[in-house]
Amino acid sequence: MRRYLALSLCCAALVAPGMVSAQQQYEIDLSRLDPAAVLATGSDVLRRASAPSIDALFQAVLQSSRQPAEASALCALFEPDARRDLAAFQRTVDTLGPASRERFANAFTDVALSGLQGQPQAFDPAAAQQVLRAAAVTATLLHDGFMIGMTATGTDPDSRQARCRSFRHMVDVLKDQPQPQRVMATRWLLSEGLTLVADGQAAR
Repeated sequence: MRRYLALSLCCAALVAPGMVSAQQQYEIDLSRLDPAAVLATGSDVLRRASAPSIDALFQAVLQSSRQPAEASALCALFEPDARRDLAAFQRTVDTLGPASRERFANAFTDVALSGLQGQPQAFDPAAAQQVLRAAAVTATLLHDGFMIGMTATGTDPDSRQARCRSFRHMVDVLKDQPQPQRVMATRWLLSEGLTLVADGQAAR
């Protein structure tokens, strides 16, 4: 899954104003890629992406999560078992409004470019999970039903809607964290999806 995500981020770097159609479809031209080169370097894109670029991606998620018409599609992308490859990101972005599509296209481009050009960034998965757990505690105090939604494991519509509500609440809490904490949490969510581990499961 991480390889699929890295490939999507690398491909996003090819999004440019000249490729945007009159209908504002931010499509990625796969024919311009050397697949071997992408797979050789793509696995480190998230680790190398700069903190500002990851935070810009978080801000894009935050803004879309506040739009009821967009939140459902966005939440589906962060389901624990969801595919987060290029095609999945493309399908999701295409369902968003013009402003959100532009935000995501710009954010993924910055992540890809800084990830391909930068040095590996420090990342502690256990610390990232701790940030998410702390955000969950705050969200539990602020929002009734938050933990019920966060720990829902069903695949039925009600369970997915409950997880989505909790995801939106968590993102709203994370916006008030210092940038380093937001970035750690965002890297985790992009890699693992909504696997909060509220029950004390050991970090992966």
